[in-house]
Amino acid sequence: MKRRTFIAGCGLTALGSASATSTEARLRIGQIGTTGAHASGKMLAMLGLKEMWDVVGLVEPEAAHLKHPATARTWEGLPLLAEEELLGPPDLAAVAVETSIDKATATALRAIRAGKHVHLEKPGGFDHAEFKAMRLEAEQRGLIVQMGYMLRYNPAFQLLYQAVREGWLGELTEVDVFIGKLGDPGAREFIGQLPGGGMFELGCHVIDTVVTLLGPPKSVTAFKTPSRDDGVEDNQMAVFEYPRATAVVRCNYADPFGDDRRRISVTGTEGTLEIAPMESRKVTLSLTHARGGYAKGTQSFQFGSPSGRFDGEFIDLFHVLRGEKAFEWDAAHDIAVHEAVLRASGVWEEDR
Repeated sequence: MKRRTFIAGCGLTALGSASATSTEARLRIGQIGTTGAHASGKMLAMLGLKEMWDVVGLVEPEAAHLKHPATARTWEGLPLLAEEELLGPPDLAAVAVETSIDKATATALRAIRAGKHVHLEKPGGFDHAEFKAMRLEAEQRGLIVQMGYMLRYNPAFQLLYQAVREGWLGELTEVDVFIGKLGDPGAREFIGQLPGGGMFELGCHVIDTVVTLLGPPKSVTAFKTPSRDDGVEDNQMAVFEYPRATAVVRCNYADPFGDDRRRISVTGTEGTLEIAPMESRKVTLSLTHARGGYAKGTQSFQFGSPSGRFDGEFIDLFHVLRGEKAFEWDAAHDIAVHEAVLRASGVWEEDR
């Protein structure tokens, strides 16, 4: 997929709104799994968008997972269903897949073969061939697979996509990204069990952005310099090479100020756009010429506060399934992102 073709679909008005929808227009949705990275948050987002989504139930065969103190209240009152019960009814529109990563791709494929659209937690699975086959089968069946990359729906990132689409920044020459956090012992144990460590689990969010902006890279070089001797890949960097640009992604799970330092800076021959902190919706835009209603020079501004971290994903999915807009991320894009994530996290070497 050509970068310009994809970017052309990413507009600031894509999300629509929840308030303009009547309850009669709601779509039915369910969730499989409670152990995904954002399982509780995704369920709360669906439940909160009552004008759009009728949440019919939850599939979770492991009762212990429903009792985790951090998320137990989320699942209270939800009907517990077998997977066959959830996927069977023809009027179920979509399924959110929030299983563990090793089960994610296969679970999504079962939902697709049951004729359901899928919201799939990032990064989608470990095995690239399995992920690619799942995404292609969904596209062949005319079904949506929305990957759980919530930054796609952040207004600051949508402005970034608009700036690139409309050429405000000129030809892109560099993308510089940092994403990190201070992982507690539980988080360190979790990423220590993952191929690719923190870059695979957390860095995938911003790798989706890099591929959105620049397309599939010519090559990816991965680096890791762990902060401890416990085998956990907690401090990583990847360099993405393009014909006329480079992108550098850093992921640091040992940064005590990592959440506040998350940022992205995109530079071209005619300007720079920076978002920092990453989810703050704060933008600094520097332009050599006035563009899109913004003045020549440097200006800083902030979009309004979000209603919910994951709301944009499910608002967009609703409007797509209602036929009110096109879905902007096709199988080719998701496959390219998945490969780039594996390469950046050192799981897939360049000569593979």
